[in-house]
Amino acid sequence: MSVFTPVSEAQLADWLRHYSVGALTLLQPIVAGIENTNYFVTTTQGAYVLTLFEKLGAKELPFYLNLMAHLARHGIPCPAPIADLADQYLGELNGKPAALVSRLPGQSVARPGRAQCGQLGALLARMHLAGRSYPGYLENPRGPKWWRETAPQVRPFLDAERSALLDAEMAFQGRHRFADLPRGPVHGDLFRDNAIFEGGRLCGVFDYYFAGIDVLLFDVAVCANDWCLADPTADRRFEPSLVSTFLAEYAAVRPFTPAEREAWPVLLRAAALRFWLSRLYDFHLPRPGELVHAHDPEHFREILSLRAAPGFAPPWLT
Repeated sequence: MSVFTPVSEAQLADWLRHYSVGALTLLQPIVAGIENTNYFVTTTQGAYVLTLFEKLGAKELPFYLNLMAHLARHGIPCPAPIADLADQYLGELNGKPAALVSRLPGQSVARPGRAQCGQLGALLARMHLAGRSYPGYLENPRGPKWWRETAPQVRPFLDAERSALLDAEMAFQGRHRFADLPRGPVHGDLFRDNAIFEGGRLCGVFDYYFAGIDVLLFDVAVCANDWCLADPTADRRFEPSLVSTFLAEYAAVRPFTPAEREAWPVLLRAAALRFWLSRLYDFHLPRPGELVHAHDPEHFREILSLRAAPGFAPPWLT
């Protein structure tokens, strides 16, 4: 659990006076996340999530909050930012930028099946279509520029084999540019723990704070590398039935272009590289925090090794 900036009930109760959400009845730290401080907040009027942003500043945050509001208006089940009495989504609490958003019902699924993967594919495509009319712009904050900045920082912690893998993949990705692929807002971090189901129905996608403008296929690759594995804890190969269902349901809403089909193997590797780098950074160079949870970098090192292996045959786009 990550709580970098503790918030007391008295502090939050005072802060909530700037909102029309009723009186505070419960404040509970959220057991997840490594970037921001998050709390479940219950008031006499409803249930919300409070986020204190530990890295992001007032310059970037309007992109994320306005994107969530835009998607919610277009029928995408995502948290809707709550405006304060001055009609602002972004406030400040304990010296940090802070926002309050609606809390969605449901639970995440650790081992998704075909039904869950299919629903995710359709929802991701709907999200990408809805994002086409969003006017905000922010380049993917964990895109190639960030990879180039981060790789030298984590390389000293790697053995010879892992260092060679990192160097080879950085060189490989540097030879590919995708100016001709469809672009728009991407979630960028839509793992299983960032989606929730209730009664077998996908009823929410949240944590948009790694969103940015990128090729849409990158989002598809991020999801496939997390949702469609044979065994998320032991076997990082693709489960054919899961990935085929996920891709087919996505394509039924937003068909893939010929250029996307050609780029698909490269984007699968790019998505694995992005998360291997971020997990290496969080594991070896953590920030001070009260309670900090860092994921094992080896998970995505194994995924990248599999996707980059000679003879790897990716599940093809339909």
